[in-house]
Amino acid sequence: MVVGFNHNVRHQGELYHVQTEDGGLKNPHILTLLYRGGTIVTSRKTSYADITKAEQLEKIVEDLMKEQHKEMLRRLKEGAFDELIAQRFAPSAPPAPSVAAAPVAAPAPPLPPQRDASPAPRQSVKKEPSLDDLILSYLTGEDP
Repeated sequence: MVVGFNHNVRHQGELYHVQTEDGGLKNPHILTLLYRGGTIVTSRKTSYADITKAEQLEKIVEDLMKEQHKEMLRRLKEGAFDELIAQRFAPSAPPAPSVAAAPVAAPAPPLPPQRDASPAPRQSVKKEPSLDDLILSYLTGEDP
């Protein structure tokens, strides 16, 4: 029995993940999800409740899963979701300037000269990965 299919694919410089699963006889449907950075872009759910008594059901469901999975990959590459992606992942607009002018602060006084002008040694600071980075690394199998 095929549990599911997973593929990572680049489209317009971004990494997407396509996942297709079978719900089994207790929940006879095939679900395909398209993710970008851990966020679901779109999905497709197909019921096969009407054929659960068919001969070679496992083979039929596997073929349906493959086709639905490939269709999602094809549609992504063809640009079928580009408008949806642009809307969902558009950068947020900067806040509008306020109507009332804020008072301007006086410039800070100059700092007194230091005796030792040599720069302090730089210490490396390790940045913690974001949740999106962790999910993406999990999906791609790469270290964050």
